[in-house]
Amino acid sequence: MAHNITIALDRYDRHFPFFDGTVKAPEGFTYQALQIGQSDTLRDGKSRHEQMIHHQSFDVAEFSMSTFLMAIDRGVPLIGVPIFPRRLFSQSCMFVRADSKMDHPSDLIGRRIGLSSFQTTLSLLAKGDLKFEYGLPWEEIRWLLTSAEKVKFDPKPGVIIDQAPKGTDLGLLLEKGEIDAIFMPHPPHSVMKGQVKTRRLFRDTQAEEKRYFDKLGYWPIMHIIAMAPSLVDQHPALPLALMDMFAQAHAICDDYYADPNWARLPQIRHLYEASRDTFGDPWKNGFAANRANLERFIHYSFDQGLISQRYEASKLIVPSLLAT
Repeated sequence: MAHNITIALDRYDRHFPFFDGTVKAPEGFTYQALQIGQSDTLRDGKSRHEQMIHHQSFDVAEFSMSTFLMAIDRGVPLIGVPIFPRRLFSQSCMFVRADSKMDHPSDLIGRRIGLSSFQTTLSLLAKGDLKFEYGLPWEEIRWLLTSAEKVKFDPKPGVIIDQAPKGTDLGLLLEKGEIDAIFMPHPPHSVMKGQVKTRRLFRDTQAEEKRYFDKLGYWPIMHIIAMAPSLVDQHPALPLALMDMFAQAHAICDDYYADPNWARLPQIRHLYEASRDTFGDPWKNGFAANRANLERFIHYSFDQGLISQRYEASKLIVPSLLAT
């Protein structure tokens, strides 16, 4: 009898093949793909990360990289499959007022910046990039948070972290000058809808991201695929099978863009071709191709006081997949 596994995912284009069933399960398995949002409620629910870290509510889940590092550090029964379904550059997620004179991280020293939570993966990446890429210690910034932390931690001494009242719109605070910047992957609706006029900190963000990519050789990881070690013990072939399933989904998704009208954007095929020429295929899975990326996140997390030691990246991954 086939073993059915639940897979909790967001509804990205590269995950459509799971939701429409075009990804084929390996022999001996079936799967149920669940649309579980994080901040937003999707078809099958929300709070995917919290459900996975506190209750292991799914067999397999797309999971916050930062929270995953903290979970491993604290002995939570999770292990990673080297599949990374969400990636972002921090530079695209740094917003200031449209009339701001600031255009480089060095201009942010002593300023007040709004975040979702301190440990959100984009927050972790942005703070780390400020310090180690741009020479601005994140400790010299005042942080305002809008969301509760998923995993408790003790902030480093001297770091100023304030919690905004529930329902606070950071965009409106930015407009009024009560904060100086917002670092978020999903800016408030007041920003996204144009009510509050903003721009990205870097005036040529795409050029800066290309420089960063060329220097480091990777697109920073936001999420990892996580599962329980007990499930690996029960089904040793499953982790590698998952890598094959996500490879199928990647190939199917890539074919979507052969249709120049697949998406709503009028020039989507041109954008696809330009991205391919600029970055090649930045969605490489496997441990070896992502080891330096993972090590950088471990470094950042330890520096920010979120984990207790700078452990080896191999500690994150199912042992049988370390050769991938």
